[in-house]
Amino acid sequence: MSIVTSKVKSQQIIFWHRKKQGYEIEKVYGDASLRWAYQTAVGQKIVDGFLSQAWVSQVYGAFQSSRLSQRKIPEFIKNFNIPMEEFESGPFASFNDFFIRKFKPGARPWVEDPKCMAAFAEARYLAFEKVLPDQKFPVKGKFLSAGALLGGTSWAKKFEGGPLLLARLCPVDYHRFHFPDSGRVLESFSLHGKLHSVNPVALEARSDIFATNERRVTILETQNFGSLAYIEVGALCVGKIVQTDLSREYFRRGDEKGYFLFGGSTVIVLGQPGHWIPDRDLLEQTQMGREVLVRLGESVASR
Repeated sequence: MSIVTSKVKSQQIIFWHRKKQGYEIEKVYGDASLRWAYQTAVGQKIVDGFLSQAWVSQVYGAFQSSRLSQRKIPEFIKNFNIPMEEFESGPFASFNDFFIRKFKPGARPWVEDPKCMAAFAEARYLAFEKVLPDQKFPVKGKFLSAGALLGGTSWAKKFEGGPLLLARLCPVDYHRFHFPDSGRVLESFSLHGKLHSVNPVALEARSDIFATNERRVTILETQNFGSLAYIEVGALCVGKIVQTDLSREYFRRGDEKGYFLFGGSTVIVLGQPGHWIPDRDLLEQTQMGREVLVRLGESVASR
């Protein structure tokens, strides 16, 4: 089953809002341009040959970090109904300054039960107990395997056949990501690639995006959930994936790990087989072809 159900521009992306306990329609930033890029032959050639190149996103990101971009902020807040009362106030020097805004202290409490894994991003989640090679939602399972996501590194065997959480951050979302449990960093490395969009429209057209886009991988040893492969996926128009503290070895549940500059992005977490299982509502909605909007710090899995 697919989030995108037809080939017309009126397609809607529908997700389950956990807090409101109901389905909602996603309002997509740059919807018409995105659909042209990934649903037309000409658009696909341009995005693959030109727009997905890293330097294009870097140039666009530089504009978003300039003072010239500041004027976009009020309209963006209005058009996408951003609840600014939940965030620390500005002033914001640029659109990127606004884009990486922080929540006010206490706005997102973290689940304290050590048996529950905390949501590492405020995002739209998909969940799998085990990724199957012939699975087709949201992409072909072979492109969500540990070997594909980790670039064939020696770590892949450790996570092959284990659970997976995929958190998609839209441009309207909070764009900082955090540690889901306490523990220490074992290794961190980058896998270079292109920068395609991670929107479901793009995933429908290109199944290999998560395995070929630019990625930052961190192997974590956690207190309660064994080893995790924490993967940040770059995307079209994302100027940069920033790590808050590259020298960090130990971390606590809820500590900020980093943030994405402008654009929609994805964080993927892989686990060892048998160590934990994603929450039931995430599994059920994924089986129905729907993402679940989860707030930062809520439970997403348990052991």
